[in-house]
Amino acid sequence: MRAEKQFITSEYLARLNATPFFIVVNYRGLKVAHFSELRKRLRKVGGEIHVVKNSVFKIAAKQSKSTDLAGTLNGQLAVVTGKQDISASAKVLKTFSTEFDKPKLLFGYLNEQRFEADALKILADLPPMEVLRAKILGVINAPATRLAQIINAPGQQLASVIKAYADKGAEK
Repeated sequence: MRAEKQFITSEYLARLNATPFFIVVNYRGLKVAHFSELRKRLRKVGGEIHVVKNSVFKIAAKQSKSTDLAGTLNGQLAVVTGKQDISASAKVLKTFSTEFDKPKLLFGYLNEQRFEADALKILADLPPMEVLRAKILGVINAPATRLAQIINAPGQQLASVIKAYADKGAEK
């Protein structure tokens, strides 16, 4: 392998090892202006998209923690990576592909597990990570809140009875 290709492969291997996920898309037919818009939208959610040569990506993926991708890479491919939430990047890709009919989701990897296009679309429909965390905290906090209400109920009822007697006594 030529030195330039080795350098590009090692650079891409470092990128794959530094990210918890990647999504492979076919960008055939996507205009430069649209590709720039997609890059801008992905950057807002912490993602990046890079056009990569199939042979370089196959070698980098084989050397990284991902499995061998031989036979699954053909066409004009771009790879979306990021350090944050895969569902946010998948949501941007899904929304963008509905607007412009491109790029086409092919597959992705999250923590060494492969996701096909349908699974990525399901991930795209998930709420953002902050919303999911808030819901989990609400579920965890609900029993404690209810327990506090139950413990306070007798005291509140006693106070209501005393206030009612006081109001009744003040009327006389």
